[in-house]
Amino acid sequence: MNVVPLRLQPGADLRCALEAWMAEQQEQAGCVISAVGSLSVAQFRLAGASEATSIHGELEILSLSGTLAPDGVHLHIAVADSRGAVIGGHLCVGSRVRTTAELVIGLLPQWRFNRKLDPATGYAELQISPQAPD
Repeated sequence: MNVVPLRLQPGADLRCALEAWMAEQQEQAGCVISAVGSLSVAQFRLAGASEATSIHGELEILSLSGTLAPDGVHLHIAVADSRGAVIGGHLCVGSRVRTTAELVIGLLPQWRFNRKLDPATGYAELQISPQAPD
């Protein structure tokens, strides 16, 4: 595993930044190891929902986990508001970094991740295959 630290600046879209970063990597598979920081807007989809929920305010990132592929990411986030109330779900486009997002990403050179529509779920699900050695 190759471990890479990243820091996102205020205003960055958390999901879009990770998608763009992963698309530039030589490795074809990755995962989020660690993430801390804050958001001014959190866009996420709750379990079973078809539309995103939006929360605005001073939000702390408590957890971010998921897989990264060149053709898409699957990320879940938990955030706390200024009262300490915690909520989370599937990270959507539009989640904006407030002060910082400090991430540690694991790149997996021996694996290839891609996403393919799964008729059973209706979503583009993770496909895993070994990466051919160079």
